[in-house]
Amino acid sequence: MALYTASSFKSELNDKGWRMTPQRETILHVFQNLPKGNHLSAEDLYTLLKNRGENISLSTIYRTLKLMARMSLLRELELAEGHKHYEINQPYPHHHHHLVCVQCNRTIEFNNDSILKIGMKQAEKSGLHLLDCQLTIHTVCHEALRMGWPSLVSSNWSCPRSIAHNGSSAPDSVE
Repeated sequence: MALYTASSFKSELNDKGWRMTPQRETILHVFQNLPKGNHLSAEDLYTLLKNRGENISLSTIYRTLKLMARMSLLRELELAEGHKHYEINQPYPHHHHHLVCVQCNRTIEFNNDSILKIGMKQAEKSGLHLLDCQLTIHTVCHEALRMGWPSLVSSNWSCPRSIAHNGSSAPDSVE
């Protein structure tokens, strides 16, 4: 279950003097219904919405994703592809971290309560309130190592495990 509903999002926006636009509600709905483990970039979201017949500009998507991330509704992720991805920000115990292969962009989610506890302790120690704690571990998959990584970095080799860039491939999960 998502942390935010459309009505709670609208209420928080109104408290800040902003409006719940149809575009913001559509984007919220996409993330609330995104299969577990999927992460979308702004471009992935734009393509998904365009394929559904929605007419939301890429600039509106970028602004809305930034706003939702600042409100802690979405988590902004730095994965291996050089651009940000987003996912719904789930509270504990659904909190997770990521292992990402820098060659094929395969993403594996894992849970680790000690990382969250360290984050909470550090925030409290500094007199702050923790909103999010994420660890992204950059890795190289066994397939890339077998094929001679790091010499693959400048080659055209493509890992057979490469994730499609359409946001529809769910990553693996490690508990």
